[in-house]
Amino acid sequence: MRILRWAPALFITLSAPLALHAQTYGESGDVPYVPTPQHIVEAMLKLGNVQPGDVVFDLGCGDGRIVVTAAEKFSATGTGIDLNPKRIAEANENARKAGVTDKVKFMEQNLFESDVSNASLVTLYLLPEVNVKLRPRLLQQLKPGARIVSHSFDMGEWKPDKQVDADGRILYLWTVTDKAKAEFANKPEAGVAVH
Repeated sequence: MRILRWAPALFITLSAPLALHAQTYGESGDVPYVPTPQHIVEAMLKLGNVQPGDVVFDLGCGDGRIVVTAAEKFSATGTGIDLNPKRIAEANENARKAGVTDKVKFMEQNLFESDVSNASLVTLYLLPEVNVKLRPRLLQQLKPGARIVSHSFDMGEWKPDKQVDADGRILYLWTVTDKAKAEFANKPEAGVAVH
C-alpha cells in the first residue's frame, strides 16, 4: 500500500517533462517554450538533408537556433515564425551574433496563418495535436519534394518516411508527395478541430 501513496507523485514527476517538451507557440500556453538542444538542432537539419540553397522554415522558432544554424553551418536561408515578440527579439539577436542576418528573417506571426510555400524544409517542435492540426496546411502549401522534420512528435495517420533516435529523442522525417497531398491535405485527423 505504501507504493500506491507515491504513485500519483511519481506519475506527475515523470510526465511533467513531456508536457513541456516543445517549442514556443505563444504565451497562451498552446505550446510551451523549451529550446531544442544544439546537437538535436544539428541532427534535425542533417535528417532533413539541408543543402546550400535550401529554404528552411521553423514554425514555433523560439530563439531562432534552427534557422540560424541552417544558415551558419549549412549555407541555407530561412525564416522563423513565432507568436512571442520576446522570442523574435532573441532570434534576431542570435542571427546578428552569428553574422547571418542577410540569410534569415524572423516573423511574429501565427503559424496557422503563415505562408510556408517557399520552404524546401519545415522544422517543428510543437505538440502532437498542433502538428496534426497543421498537417493539412503544410500539405496544401508545400511543393512535392519539400521535407518536414519534427522533434519528438509525429503527424498522426501520415506515417514518417524515416524515424531516428537522436540521443534519446525521436526525430521524424516526411517528404511531401502528390500521394500525401491527395490523402491528407484536406483531411483533418479524427477528433482534431482544424481552423
